[in-house]
Amino acid sequence: MTKPDDLLPEGLEDRLPAQAEAIARAMHACLDVLGSHGYDRVQPPLVEFERSLAGRMASGPEGAKPRRMFRFVDPVSLRTLALRSDITPQIGRIAATSMASAPRPLRLAYCGETALIRADQLEPERERTQLGAELIGSDSVEAASEVVTLAVEALHAVGLKGISVDFTLPDLVDALSDKAMPLADDAREAVRRELDMKDAGGLKAAGGEAYLPLLYAAGPFGEAIAKLTEIDAGGALSSRIAGLKAVAERIGDKARITLDPTERHGFEYQSWIGFTFYAEGARGAIGRGGTYRIKGSEEAATGFSLFVDALAAAGSAAQARDMLYLPLDHDRDAAARLRAIGWRTLAQIGEGEDAQALGCTHRLEGREPVKL
Repeated sequence: MTKPDDLLPEGLEDRLPAQAEAIARAMHACLDVLGSHGYDRVQPPLVEFERSLAGRMASGPEGAKPRRMFRFVDPVSLRTLALRSDITPQIGRIAATSMASAPRPLRLAYCGETALIRADQLEPERERTQLGAELIGSDSVEAASEVVTLAVEALHAVGLKGISVDFTLPDLVDALSDKAMPLADDAREAVRRELDMKDAGGLKAAGGEAYLPLLYAAGPFGEAIAKLTEIDAGGALSSRIAGLKAVAERIGDKARITLDPTERHGFEYQSWIGFTFYAEGARGAIGRGGTYRIKGSEEAATGFSLFVDALAAAGSAAQARDMLYLPLDHDRDAAARLRAIGWRTLAQIGEGEDAQALGCTHRLEGREPVKL
């Protein structure tokens, strides 16, 4: 019987065996890929001093807001602590402090839990498993190419199908508004907002009529980059366009590529390039990343974060694994040998057990498994 006190807060849930297993398998598949490319795993704490953690977080209207973090007072130091809502700022702190003298570029990987005071309607979960990689010391085209293709390889390792990468140019307005399409300083934020909202009327009202063609430079990469090149008659975006083409070429046919140069939701602190990952069977984005500057040290970096819970739900990691039932008098050496080659086993405890009801797919007879 469920009591009122047994109910979980909104946005939180138990991960039951099948889901927890799928998450663990997705996590290990991704981390194996990152490790194989020289990304060393670090594990920052779940809780930090609020001032330090908030000081390294983006403060944009839709970014990693400090006010979204759970806060409480540390009874030891009497200072305010915060429960992390994003691990990326912690990686920046590690790179800027404990590993400040490490050779660059520095490649770090991570995976851990995050929590939010409140989520939103599109992503109602308040607890998420975040996994990612950060290349510290460079935001070049080569760095972006490595990071994006690394993320795509990790997604393939989980078993996802129909992977899509959507590129954006987070600093698009800044790049154009100085000379190519001049804007007053007080109009830039309004133009950014209306471009992000895809609101042509609002864009005109904000004084950004010259930016209207950018709303239509979106879609499949080849078509969208051609439209963006036509708009960039003055060459203000030439280096960014060349960079996008180089990154897209590295991805090749490993993923579908699209471009939406005016998208800024979730990219408030990225610099010249941002990207979002999607896949078949996944509800919404399964990850995002880009180039940025580490707040505090201002060191260049490139990275991505993946939402492991979403990967597990969409990928082949969610598929059930075979289970071998071991009778009371089973051959223990044979069982050990089968576990060593990947079998999961479940040993009989008492009479009257139903092996299939317990989730077993095979039974050990002699030294070999037999399908139930």
